[in-house]
Amino acid sequence: MSERKSGSLVAIAAVPLLILGTVFGIVLLGSDEGSATQCNPESDPGTSITIDPDDVPDTEIAGYGGEQLVNAAYVMQAGKDLGLGVRDQTIGVMTAMGESSLTVIDYGDLAGPDSRGLFQQRDNGAWGSYADRMDPYISSTSFFRVLMTIEDRDNLPPTIAAHRVQRNADPYHYEKYWDGAVAIVEGLSGVDTGLAPGNGGNTCAGGETTPGEVNPQGWASPDAGPVTSPFGYRIHPITGERKFHYGIDLAAGCGAPIWSVNDGVVVERGFDSGGNGYLRIDHGGGIVTRYLHMYDNGMFVDVGDEVKGGQQIAEEGSSGQSTGCHLHFEVLVDGENVDPADFMAEVGITLG
Repeated sequence: MSERKSGSLVAIAAVPLLILGTVFGIVLLGSDEGSATQCNPESDPGTSITIDPDDVPDTEIAGYGGEQLVNAAYVMQAGKDLGLGVRDQTIGVMTAMGESSLTVIDYGDLAGPDSRGLFQQRDNGAWGSYADRMDPYISSTSFFRVLMTIEDRDNLPPTIAAHRVQRNADPYHYEKYWDGAVAIVEGLSGVDTGLAPGNGGNTCAGGETTPGEVNPQGWASPDAGPVTSPFGYRIHPITGERKFHYGIDLAAGCGAPIWSVNDGVVVERGFDSGGNGYLRIDHGGGIVTRYLHMYDNGMFVDVGDEVKGGQQIAEEGSSGQSTGCHLHFEVLVDGENVDPADFMAEVGITLG
């Protein structure tokens, strides 16, 4: 077990902007005051949260306590020492929860009998010596060094970012640990990270909505992102099967606004059998639109709500059968799916 102290961490910060609590020595480092609660706090790599592992309180958070919380503090400390933001730190805690229940275990799982430690790192030379893999601080540092190489990780759901480091058989294995990881990071630090539980960590809780641009006919684009997959046959990115894609995919980034394309009434809100969060809006005259892949708290309207064209109804997420944040947008006319790009072009809106 490493015996590093966070007193040296405090000395690193020339001007800590916010110091919370005198008992646990919690420090929030950032370039802007209040950055811990701004949306996507991970966008500022200097925003880190630490707690001295020796000062972890004797308590329980999200069902974890004792040595588990001490190990979470080591994960947070390792991320901070590499200059990573609080979202990355929370991804580290989430991953260790999913791999070892935040316990330094001296055995491997069924998929890797030679795996060890918090992150079940294998004896293949990439993760260091046995002692390194059994040290919570060093093994966390190894995890974060690989995480830092993941392209565009800030726009990936946390579970996918973790999967690209760990190569778990199930890319969504870590998703169920996100809420607990947020609770642990916030509970140990006493800081509101701005990472909203339940939505995969891709946006802040709450915040103002952003209106979209509406043309003279009352129509608006559903999303400001480029087209990443058109209407028609394609190879499904998850199943690998050739299937018909009944919508069009637009990707502006995690947490980007999604707008109702015209006035209407929300007639469905929820999750389908594939786990895709979705909204369905009836615009009258046989025209219905569907919006998919939002997280639960990334949907801002409920069944029965009347919405206006250009009103923000949701924000991009990556729920269900999705490999990254985007909007899957469908248009149905008299119950039949039509090409959304063609339909929207006819009403004066170019998608993408």
